[in-house]
Amino acid sequence: MLIPIILSGGAGTRLWPVSRSAYPKPFMRMGDGESLLRKTLDRALRCSDNGTVLTVTGRDYYFLTRDEYAQRPGADLDQLPFLLEPAGRNTAPAVVLAALHAREHAGADATLLILPADHLIRDLDAFEADARRAAALAQDGWLVTFGIRPTHPETGFGYIRMGAAVEGREGRAVAAFVEKPNMQTAESYVASGEYVWNSGMFCFRADVLLDVAAKTCPDVLAAAQACHAQATSHESPVEFARDAFLAQPDISIDYAIMERAPKVAVVPATFDWSDIGSWKAMSDLDDADGDGNRVRGQAVIVESANCYIQSEGRMVAAVGVRDLVIVDTGDAVLVSHRERAQQVKQVVERLRADNHAAASVHQTVRRPWGSYTVLEDADDCKVKRLTVKPGHVLSLQLHHRRSEHWTVVEGTAKVRVGEEEFQLERNQSTYIPMNTVHRLENPTDTDIHLIEVQCGDYFGEDDIVRLEDRYGRVAAK
Repeated sequence: MLIPIILSGGAGTRLWPVSRSAYPKPFMRMGDGESLLRKTLDRALRCSDNGTVLTVTGRDYYFLTRDEYAQRPGADLDQLPFLLEPAGRNTAPAVVLAALHAREHAGADATLLILPADHLIRDLDAFEADARRAAALAQDGWLVTFGIRPTHPETGFGYIRMGAAVEGREGRAVAAFVEKPNMQTAESYVASGEYVWNSGMFCFRADVLLDVAAKTCPDVLAAAQACHAQATSHESPVEFARDAFLAQPDISIDYAIMERAPKVAVVPATFDWSDIGSWKAMSDLDDADGDGNRVRGQAVIVESANCYIQSEGRMVAAVGVRDLVIVDTGDAVLVSHRERAQQVKQVVERLRADNHAAASVHQTVRRPWGSYTVLEDADDCKVKRLTVKPGHVLSLQLHHRRSEHWTVVEGTAKVRVGEEEFQLERNQSTYIPMNTVHRLENPTDTDIHLIEVQCGDYFGEDDIVRLEDRYGRVAAK
């Protein structure tokens, strides 16, 4: 049985300000409106033998991911189980935990197809064919990786030197894994024809991976087994105890297993592939006009060339410039030279050092119950527009340092303030004093929208004291 495993997480710092830690790269929308995560699910389902796709993601991304999956026509969420990580970790723990779960639920001989959620692949027929080739190798006991034929000398990727062909199968033994080279070395790799880019996608049987892990990284395997044993449940969503999870070594599957394993093969990909690792790579996905400019959103370009402009609402004008990346998300603007786009991660590092919210959240923040958009954030007040999905409810909570005013602008809300419960209709309001227990619920089958005005001396999310919460979020300390 072939079971795809989607690995979804990571900060995607090189794609700030669209990718941020609270809404990272897998959720980014491509030109057709679909996210990278949704596209990964589509190709995973094409390869799944029984419609099962296992997703390993962060606890904070669970509801976002389920919402994304639910939008796919015909999606059966019961066939899309989750392993939820309480904190960020590397790929070796994630993959070994997935293998332990698959062995328990699908059998030791289940074949796993490991798919990062932040790759873009457009030729799904070729991808499925290559996945089947990899699965055949995996059934013979090989640990398989997918190699991408280089289109140019690239210093940002690891390489694989291909060895002899595997007899009776469509693949080649891996002669060596090679670290990211300098430009001269990368040029020699491309010229030789014997090197491919390491895509970070893998295929192997669960039992073979675990047997190899026992030899190449017994510490990783033992820590994963202990973490797996302490899971809160072995049914979806599976959540792991934080201390046991963090006790696992922080190491990639490449270093822990693939580079040390004795029987590793590579399938040279026949499909197109991009890891969209920078805004330059993102811009290369679109067709250019006669001056080399590419635009998503609204823009006016005057005597400018080779620019990429993306705007999520506002008009952007570029006059007399060239070779720029300009990205406007409404609450942040990035301006970078195309060839320096990899350095955007340094912007995120500075924002984090300054504890600036723009490093992690957007102007619109997704929550399990819906979303809120910050309309104003001043020293003496904060104004939000809340959208609550049908049937959802915010936590029963209180605040020590702010009061709130709610005004419904669309729909009907069920509200609790103190011990009183009542309904708010459109154009009706209520007031919640400091230190007062309150809750907001949408009992209807349509979204409700309301304006929330906060008054006080502090408006941070850590002033939320949760008393009850259906989404499993712990109370603020």
